[in-house]
Amino acid sequence: MNNGRGDAEPSGFGEDRISAEAGRNEAERFRRLAEEAREVRDDHREALDTVRQEQERLRETAETARLASEEARAAAETAGTASEEARVATDDAREAVVDAVRATADALKKTLKKSSCLRAIVLIVAPSARVRDKSSK
Repeated sequence: MNNGRGDAEPSGFGEDRISAEAGRNEAERFRRLAEEAREVRDDHREALDTVRQEQERLRETAETARLASEEARAAAETAGTASEEARVATDDAREAVVDAVRATADALKKTLKKSSCLRAIVLIVAPSARVRDKSSK
């Protein structure tokens, strides 16, 4: 069966070796592909983890911004209320000043009237007082 060759392998054995070698080569190729696929999977997991961390950071930033916005809205509302209260207080103060000026004007008018009356009385009474002063001397 060895066709005249003394060192030849029995028929089919060489083909089995070639087939086994091809199988080993293919298995090695699949092993390398599997290893590359694991590396790609690990890279994708790392990238996905990075994306998740970034999403969490963005959620936290958005929550901080939302809270700051609520605080700013509340501060604006408080400022609006304070502004309205200040406007009312200013109006009240303006009215008080107007009332005080009117009261002062009325008091001055009364004083002037009294003063005019006193002056008239002095003018009326003064000549007789001068006469008494001269007779008592």
